[in-house]
Amino acid sequence: MNADRPPLTILVDADACPVKEEIYRVAERYRAHVAVVSNAPFRVPQSPRIRRVVVSDAFDAADDWIAEEAVRAAPRCVVVTADILLAERCLKAGARVIAHNGRPFDSASIGGAIATRAIMADLRAGMDGPLGASGGGPPPFARADRSRFLQALDRELVALSK
Repeated sequence: MNADRPPLTILVDADACPVKEEIYRVAERYRAHVAVVSNAPFRVPQSPRIRRVVVSDAFDAADDWIAEEAVRAAPRCVVVTADILLAERCLKAGARVIAHNGRPFDSASIGGAIATRAIMADLRAGMDGPLGASGGGPPPFARADRSRFLQALDRELVALSK
């Protein structure tokens, strides 16, 4: 890595992230710095490049921290989140963004993702019965999702390393 360039940085929206262990392994390979951001403390590996950031439980506190940090780290930053609105904020800051299932968010896809999110919220709000409040949730996280995530993270870090 060129000493004049900022380090590769991975910002993790960690509260519901099922691929934290994978992120740590990939980050070690690329010597990337990792910020694991959550509302509650949990164990992270002992490493000078991995830091745990515990924010308040205020609404969007983790999102706000990540978005602000993405502005600073944007030229060499990957944000891992499934939160579409946070993804949009980070893209506007210049960061690269992927979901924990490997789905990339970019300027071409974020508008459609936001529109779909709004439509689904409207549908859930209008539903009566057992699914009205929960909406059923996302499909279960699968081995293929983990594999897609690892490929996507590797692809983004390779691109930022050039």
